[in-house]
Amino acid sequence: MAGLRVGPPPVPLRPPPRRTDPPSTVRDLPVPPRGLDGPGHIAGYASLFGVVDLGRDMVLPGAFATSLARRGAAGIRMLWQHDPAEPIGVWTSLVEDRAGLAVRGRLNLAVARARELDALVRQGAVDGLSIGFRVVAATTDRRSGVRRIARIDLWEVSLVTFPMLPGARLAPADRHGSAVPAAWTPAFSRATAALAPGAIR
Repeated sequence: MAGLRVGPPPVPLRPPPRRTDPPSTVRDLPVPPRGLDGPGHIAGYASLFGVVDLGRDMVLPGAFATSLARRGAAGIRMLWQHDPAEPIGVWTSLVEDRAGLAVRGRLNLAVARARELDALVRQGAVDGLSIGFRVVAATTDRRSGVRRIARIDLWEVSLVTFPMLPGARLAPADRHGSAVPAAWTPAFSRATAALAPGAIR
């Protein structure tokens, strides 16, 4: 039979070189460790560095540093669909890593909307994340029309149905509502395989 491989696959002689460029797919991202148990706990990436979103914005590494140092996680609101009338919980950690803005938080299950979202997140029906911010420093490339954002004043991170950056997603939860282990990247990759078009590589 043509194309049929017989025997074990060849063993690579040396490991592949370490990536130094921005991630091109979600499978390249380190899933932010949660270390949290129980319903209501969520984690994911609210922004990815070096990736162009559907509005032609690209966030650069370090863009959130000043804002996070000033406000901390407690000063960044967790909203539903960017609606200030719909707070749904609190962010417990927001950290810049090599991939982007890694976030962890807890839905307030005493709030009806948050209970609904907890069920939808565990089902996989809602997994988008989106940032609400003011641009402090940016330049726009005239050829591509891409705005490269070097500094952001971050106000809030929302759970959303359709994120402006398609790769900004929650990590999946297991059937008990707990976070998946940080090493469990393949399923996270399959669940959020598509980044925004125009990723810078």
